[in-house]
Order: sequence, then C-alpha cells, then structure tokens
Amino acid sequence: MRKEITGRTAFYCLLGSPVAHSISPQMYNFTFAEAGLDARYLAFDVKEGALRAAVDGLKALGVKGFNLTMPLKRPMAALCDRLSAAAEICGAVNTVSFENGILTGHTTDGIGYISAARDAGYEVRGKKMVQLGAGGAGASALVQAALDGAAKIDLFNGHPRPELLRIVGELQKRTRCDVRFHLLSEQEALKKALAEADLLVNTTPVGMGPQYLGQSLIEDPAWLRPELIVSDMIYEPRETRLLQIAKGRGCRTFNGLYMLLFQGAAAYKIWTGREMPVEALKKRYFDK
Repeated sequence: MRKEITGRTAFYCLLGSPVAHSISPQMYNFTFAEAGLDARYLAFDVKEGALRAAVDGLKALGVKGFNLTMPLKRPMAALCDRLSAAAEICGAVNTVSFENGILTGHTTDGIGYISAARDAGYEVRGKKMVQLGAGGAGASALVQAALDGAAKIDLFNGHPRPELLRIVGELQKRTRCDVRFHLLSEQEALKKALAEADLLVNTTPVGMGPQYLGQSLIEDPAWLRPELIVSDMIYEPRETRLLQIAKGRGCRTFNGLYMLLFQGAAAYKIWTGREMPVEALKKRYFDK
C-alpha cells in the first residue's frame, strides 16, 4: 500500500536532459511502494550548465541520492567528494549517494550489464569477451567486466579516442584482465577474436532506429559460433539485426532491457541497503 508523503519522506531524483521519456520514476516509486518505504522519486530536466546549481540545491534540501543521465554523467564526476573504483576509472557517474555531507559517485551501468548477463545464465569471470564500442554505458560495462574478473576483453571501436585509451590503460594497470584495443576497421582481428570469445556485446547504436535500424556490425553468420553468447545493449527494437543473425546460428542471446532494470537495482541497493524487487518489476514494466 502506497504511503502518504510526510515530513520524513526521503527524496530521490533523476537529473539530465531530456528526461521526460524516462521510466525511472515509475520504476523506483513502484519499488518504494512495494517495500513500504517512505520515499519518492522525481525527474528534473537539467542542462549541463545548471548542474552545479542543481546539485547544491539537492544537497541543501537533504536529498538521499540521485541519478544522472546524459549529458551530465562526466561533469558530475568532478563534483563528487568520492568515487567508486569503477566511476573513477570511467570518469563518469550515473548514481550519487549523499550521506553525512559527502557526495559519493558510482557508475551502475556496468553492474547492470553484468547482472543482466548473470540473469541470462552467464558469468564473465575467467571468460573472454569481445566488445563493440565503448561510449557511455559501454565504457561502464567494459570497466565492470574487467573489475569482475574477465580474463580477456578485445575492444573494437571506430576511433582511438584519448579518453577511451586512458580507460584501457587504467584497466591494464589495475586489473588482471588482458584488455586490448582495436579499430573496428580491423576486420580480420575481429574475426579472430570472435573465434576465441565466450561473449560478444554490442554497445554501439548500430541496430537501433531510425538511422541504424536493421543494420549490424557483423553481417557474416559464419563469424558467430553456436557456443558464443551474443548480447546487445539496445532494447528497442527488442531483437536487433545482430541478435537475429546470432539466433540463426544457434547462439544464446539477450538484449539491453534487463540491463536497464539491473542498473536501477544497483542504485536502489546503494541508497536503501535493500535488494530491489526485480521480479515484480519485470512483470509490471519489462515483460510485455
């Protein structure tokens, strides 16, 4: 039963632009009600130039925590007092907890991806992974997979962005994962990496409409062994061209829908110390 708002109601929110399309308010308010928590979650459209003022206001109001979406993830990292290991390496934050006057920044996108893989019956520890792209949530997934014990990650990206090369260098120094950078144009290297990989993840927008709908960075089905698990961070459409090709080869597949769910669950636990009721959320918002 939903609690009435009181003088003790905890306040959480999302900052970014645009945010009107976000499912986060429905997701968090539903789970707060399910758990009987005296808490509410709202979304605010905040441009990058107004971020510092917005954060100062939330601190003054005593907010318990908040999320960031584009274009605020990187700017927020500079405003935090502390950063989790993953957020420090990524240089980006999508979840902030506020306790005892301290802003602690986290990145839960990678946790969301690893949890979605686990939900699909797959563990990254000790395995070889091929990743296509590493912008935003993709960078977070790259970092979390390395921190969680992946044996090797072959990263293929369109350009050798300095920030991305910095992240790769940090992972090489701070983890035991063998992280290697390649250009997407290196097709022979991609084919070879796929022949040895346990998991493939596409983190690019290729496959998503309207610009890239029906496209795939891998078109030759022979490159995908039936033993390979193939994933795509895209969740609209639910089945991209890449996943269609993979299914045709007999590969197990999963899309990015549950990543969205599990990154929220990670933030929920950071804020409340509780497990989010993900099965109830799946039935209410995701499995339709």
